[in-house]
Amino acid sequence: MALGPRYQVPFRRRREGKTNYHKRLGLLRSERRRIVVRKGGNNVIIQLIDRGETGDITLVSASALELKKFGYKGSTGNTPAAYLAGVLFGTRALRNGFNEGVLDLGLNASSKGSRVYAALKGTLDSGFEIPHDDSPLPSPERITGERIALYARDNAIKFSRYGIDPAQLAEHVNMVKQNILELKNTQ
Repeated sequence: MALGPRYQVPFRRRREGKTNYHKRLGLLRSERRRIVVRKGGNNVIIQLIDRGETGDITLVSASALELKKFGYKGSTGNTPAAYLAGVLFGTRALRNGFNEGVLDLGLNASSKGSRVYAALKGTLDSGFEIPHDDSPLPSPERITGERIALYARDNAIKFSRYGIDPAQLAEHVNMVKQNILELKNTQ
């Protein structure tokens, strides 16, 4: 540990590895609402956050665990589920009168084709406006689950509790996407 009169202890959330204050300050200075994407082992959570006087305010939220209400039977921790959660988030945000924001990755590593960018792609496909570059977005084969189907053909035992035949995952993802978009058209 550093000692001396000039040593300054970092803020608690920085010490805990929860907040990068330099990134956060840049996002707050943009004066736009933040689209916060957080991923867990079996979930992706997307929130539209606005800053308030006493702290951040969550305006709209969607989670991959909510996809079961729309008929999704696959795993909620993969790329197609992140994409569908993004479509659900974008649909809800547009229905509540919000149409733009800026992506906040937080402490997630920015890796091409990741679940974070699949959620971004889903949000964009719903009609929400986010400044972005197309290069890190996942390919259509990853979004629809065709890559999972190719892998499952050789490793069927790993997908025995998957909830759906992986060979039919692409059609299933498109069906769930249509169910979510019908929500946008009904209200």
